[in-house]
Amino acid sequence: MSNDRDFPAEAGNKITRRDALMAGTAAAVSRFAAPVGLSGVFAGLAGVQSAAAEPAQPNIVYIVSDDQGWLDVGYHGSDIKTPNIDKLAAEGAKLEEYYVQPMCTPTRCALMTGRYPLRYGMQVGVVPAAGTYGLPLDETLLPQVLKGAGYQTAMSGKWHLGHAKTDYWPKQRGFDSFYGATVGEIDHFKHASHGIPDWYRNNKPIKEKGFDNTLFGREAVRVINTHDPKKPLFLYLAFTAPHTPFQAPKEYLDRFSNITDENRRAYAAMITVIDDEVGNVVAALEKKGIRDNTLIVFMSDNGGVINSMFTGDSKVEGKLPANNGPYREGKGTLYEGGTRSVAFMNWPGKIKPGVFNGLMHVVDMLPTLAGLAGAKLDKNKPLDGMDMWPAINDGKPAPRTEIVYNVDPMSGAVREGDWKLVWSATLPQKVELFNLAQDKSEATNLADKNPDKVKELQARITELASQMKPPLLLMEALRLTYFTPLVTPSPQEMFAAGD
Repeated sequence: MSNDRDFPAEAGNKITRRDALMAGTAAAVSRFAAPVGLSGVFAGLAGVQSAAAEPAQPNIVYIVSDDQGWLDVGYHGSDIKTPNIDKLAAEGAKLEEYYVQPMCTPTRCALMTGRYPLRYGMQVGVVPAAGTYGLPLDETLLPQVLKGAGYQTAMSGKWHLGHAKTDYWPKQRGFDSFYGATVGEIDHFKHASHGIPDWYRNNKPIKEKGFDNTLFGREAVRVINTHDPKKPLFLYLAFTAPHTPFQAPKEYLDRFSNITDENRRAYAAMITVIDDEVGNVVAALEKKGIRDNTLIVFMSDNGGVINSMFTGDSKVEGKLPANNGPYREGKGTLYEGGTRSVAFMNWPGKIKPGVFNGLMHVVDMLPTLAGLAGAKLDKNKPLDGMDMWPAINDGKPAPRTEIVYNVDPMSGAVREGDWKLVWSATLPQKVELFNLAQDKSEATNLADKNPDKVKELQARITELASQMKPPLLLMEALRLTYFTPLVTPSPQEMFAAGD
């Protein structure tokens, strides 16, 4: 018998998008108006441990996997066993309608800002290896918000929010420490992109041997072991697995010798490395004596890759191994397979075990975490995210009724309630309308039968398009195309051509 329970539904609680946004932001700012040690949700902790021994604010460990398929986790029915992840999910809130952006960089931008990437030009593609731009410096990021509330902030793993200038790097964006890679894809053993090393501690390049995801986990454990428990900790652990190239240590590959497909074997091994490192992180929190006051969040940055167009820099031979379960398509698309992420939140004694079926978007994490931390949002630009803690923890109606999948000059998709519109505006135009309550696989286009609903959702996409900034990737493409030096044949080639 399952121990999952459904959280209260939204029906009968009509809340406008603007009302919910304003209420969520206000809650994030004001929740800790009272002295921190006596504040609302943490009052119970004050009787267990003294404020001098442990802060009332929770430690936050935020874990992100890279290109993990929705089904590729044990508790969703995968043949890839993930016991450590499954245990956390079973004892926490499984976020079964949790949405991210279709690709890596935009999702990480949304997490860090609490704002849709369309608002600052990061809505198209990812920062490429040759890209000179990054997440705009006038955006206030999650680690900066938490640092302002007294948190020690540490990052281990993949950044991918700008690498060409150190101003874009984690240490300059609110993290006290950084260990890992700045770009989107590296060789997992060589720690290099296109043959160029990309491996740092803080702002200094370093050389190390080992599988990158194992090293990311070890760094996370080191941060926990050396942390001063009198201060709250925000640890951002961003794995590069199971993103291409499909590589894993031999001892992990050997565990899956029964899988004949090489890509799937390596993919399964990479997810197993993640699961082992998650287990090591939890063990370190327990040994440190801070597990009960630690919120753990887990998510994938987008759906699994099922189209070779979106695998990244590496050339992949053979079948792509990710599995997004019942959801259509995968990474790089606006369909559910690209944007619905495996995700959960776990906090012993605070989050009741169960399934949270309310709509939630990655932009909601910043105001939710800021509210728990008692952090101020006075330096942030207007948020798109909403504080979801009252719905997740207290069973109150979920405030979100809309999901903005993405809007760019070529396409857009939004969900309102159960209705979802996917609109490709490039010629030839394509308009698809789905009722996700009846058709989660997006198999039946209902646009012709519901013209009024199509018109309503197209108007919302047009409204968002009027607010967006030009995509920085497209501007970068123009620069690389039209403002680079002339390319001419080599002297040897011209000599060989003769007159």
